[in-house]
Amino acid sequence: MNLTIRARLTLLYFIVLAASFVAFFWICDFGFRRSIEITVNDASRTNLERVRAVIEKALPGGIPKVGRELTELADLWASGALFEVAGPDGQWIFRSPRFEKPQAPFPELVSPEISFLTTNLDLLQYRIARQKIALGGHTFQIDAAVPTEPFDQALDNFRLIEKEFLPLLVILASLLGYWLAGRALAPVNRIIASAEGIGVLNLCRRLEVPKAKDELRRLTETLNAMLGRIESSVKRITQFTADASHDLRTPLSLIRTNAELALRRKRSEEDYRGSLARILTISEETSELIEDLLTLARADAGAAQLKGQSLDLRPILVKVVHHARFLAFAKGLSFSEHLPFETVPIFADSALIERLLLSILDNAVKYTPIGGRVAVCASAEERFVTIEIEDTGIGITESDLPHIFERFFRADQARSREIRGSGLGLSIARWIAEMHQGSIEVTSRVGRGSSFRVRLPLTPLLPDRAPSLAEPHPAPLGV
Repeated sequence: MNLTIRARLTLLYFIVLAASFVAFFWICDFGFRRSIEITVNDASRTNLERVRAVIEKALPGGIPKVGRELTELADLWASGALFEVAGPDGQWIFRSPRFEKPQAPFPELVSPEISFLTTNLDLLQYRIARQKIALGGHTFQIDAAVPTEPFDQALDNFRLIEKEFLPLLVILASLLGYWLAGRALAPVNRIIASAEGIGVLNLCRRLEVPKAKDELRRLTETLNAMLGRIESSVKRITQFTADASHDLRTPLSLIRTNAELALRRKRSEEDYRGSLARILTISEETSELIEDLLTLARADAGAAQLKGQSLDLRPILVKVVHHARFLAFAKGLSFSEHLPFETVPIFADSALIERLLLSILDNAVKYTPIGGRVAVCASAEERFVTIEIEDTGIGITESDLPHIFERFFRADQARSREIRGSGLGLSIARWIAEMHQGSIEVTSRVGRGSSFRVRLPLTPLLPDRAPSLAEPHPAPLGV
């Protein structure tokens, strides 16, 4: 059975309240009965002491005088108290009329201490205090009784009130609890109504924050923060889809255009070979773009895994430096490197580290004009190895610097120079660094060049999972 929170709270309130009332009335009933017992015991004990005092006072005049004094005492009591006294020979010196009615015999007294019992005398219930006393060399047995009926009636009246008012009190309190639960959950219903009205098309809307500084306010603020993250993610996904579509449409259009031009009329073998060469080049670039997109998709899905192993970073540095030197010389740039002579032990995926460094070096060569310089410097510190890649290229503006690791982001200066590229390389580079528990930092000045610093731990631990490029922390990646 599915109950609403309001119904469950009311049911719980009903159960707790009913149990509390039952426990309260039981305690009251127990206390009432205990108080009655103490009261009638004290009253019967007091009567027994008075009878004892009369016997002690009248005993010097003989047993007959004791009987007369006890008769006078019985006449004076108008409270319904009864007593009986047996003399030394076991014969009754005095007995109240109710004691004379046929009844079961009382237990024999074996102790001089006062004992109590409850019994019926002529169909009425009495509490009897009993004691054997020794006075003047004689032993007397005294039974002093007080009626319990007034107390029993009071207890019965109390129990009647319990039976009549306990259910009513529980029901009324439960209805009040149901109303209070509704008042308390009213903000939750407003939150639900507001949340139901928020969709993909209006993610900019936010929930109304309650004025009271309580858990509901914290819940609303948390939901609003979550909506903000969702809105940001949806915007990045939308932008990612648009950019990916644009970057895929352009090479496909070029391939189609070259093919249509080649087929429009007969051409020489050289023209055909030129068209096919252009189509091949564009296809290779498109394949690289698709591979980058697949890498990002696997990263977002958490399917990308680090194939780590203990290795020496120097051979990887030598390999990527050799490749970058070739690209720099081909463009007319000067190139320099400073690599460590000692072993640089790291735990890494060699293919990914190579891709990370080549991506940064490729950008350095692309964005450095002819005559410029590219330099690579690697140094091992206590716990990290730092690879710094500097260039004297066009630089990055301050406004663009926070966004260069976002997907498909390309600075306006780069676009104006029509430098080809997908804008995914640096996003993938940062993801690779973070997979290895490393980092990438960049400083740049427009017209002076840029400096990228890659830090990798010398003794890293394999992470539980690869960080996703979709995560906004530690750096926005523009999904």
